[in-house]
Amino acid sequence: MSDDRKYWVDTLVQIAQPVLRSLSHRQLAVEMPVEASTGDRSDYTYLEALGRTLAGIAPWLEHGSRSGDEGEVRSQMAMMARQAMEAATDPASPDYMNFTKGGQPVVDAAFLANAVLRAPNELYALLDEDVKKNLITALMATRKIRPVFSNWLLFSAMIEAALSRMGVEQWDCMRVDYALRQHEQWYKGDGAYGDGPAFHWDYYNSFVIQPMLVDILDAVGDQFEDWAALRVNVLERAERYAAVLERMISPEGTYPPLGRSLPYRFGAFQHLSLMALREELPEKLLPAQVRCALTAVMKRQIEMPGTFDEHGWLRIGFAGSQPAIGEAYISTGSLYLCTTVFLALGLSPEADFWQGEAEWTSLKAWSGGTVELDVALYSDF
Repeated sequence: MSDDRKYWVDTLVQIAQPVLRSLSHRQLAVEMPVEASTGDRSDYTYLEALGRTLAGIAPWLEHGSRSGDEGEVRSQMAMMARQAMEAATDPASPDYMNFTKGGQPVVDAAFLANAVLRAPNELYALLDEDVKKNLITALMATRKIRPVFSNWLLFSAMIEAALSRMGVEQWDCMRVDYALRQHEQWYKGDGAYGDGPAFHWDYYNSFVIQPMLVDILDAVGDQFEDWAALRVNVLERAERYAAVLERMISPEGTYPPLGRSLPYRFGAFQHLSLMALREELPEKLLPAQVRCALTAVMKRQIEMPGTFDEHGWLRIGFAGSQPAIGEAYISTGSLYLCTTVFLALGLSPEADFWQGEAEWTSLKAWSGGTVELDVALYSDF
């Protein structure tokens, strides 16, 4: 295993293990602290922790090593993940989660659904039949929630896409179609979508919008001809946005603290990691330079003092503990969206992504090296 891959695995396990271990023992509500900027988020924080953790760890569980030290750890984490899903969806469990109260559950049920799409064997096929039924029931229960007219439309769509792949005949293609059509209307150009009708300077194109568009269309894009045609455009824009994200990483492994939800930390680079996992990075973007850039970001944020509490739980912050940087909807469970930066762990250790060293764009530019021109999508220049 390359040094970087070992660092990625070790860091992912460090982040995810408290969530999965506690939930597999049906002790999450007892053991996980609920740090929040304002108010009581206990109705939502536990499903946030589960859905987001699994969305990030899923490709590694599905495709990671089956041998050696990594394989042993992966197997243990996969077992805990399935036990966690059982605990979260069993009505008799003390950790049975809220899938219907308030609006927030549709968000994190969608991350849970996304995890199933990313690991259909480890996080669905290997579940006991009763757990499968409970999971489907929980996901379908979120249909009572009307999503906000924003990126939230993709949460309802993601749940339906997963239900389709789980064999539910009554999946609602209209919820998918509505989300896809609206986001096509909200496309602003040069690889970026608005979050609803307006464009916001933040990382929601990476936190939610582009990864979910890609994964939804992967799952059900063959159902209708217009969805298949739309998928071509979505992937072209996804490639451009991956190039933009890579250029936002400074020579020091930092990036602009821009927009809302900054406590999601390096989850801001979910989309770049997803495109690396898919081996669909822009042609002139070397996989190794993306790995080196992402590793630099991880180290800057995860090694900052105050990132974890004394029991290993994440704390609100962008660089260390910064409670004031969290919006009203941020709590401990929210923070686990950071795991989505690890999607590329689904690549084989032999993949180009893990081989060699390469400078990323900003590092080359600020050291006087040769840098490829940055060209806008559909630019004539």
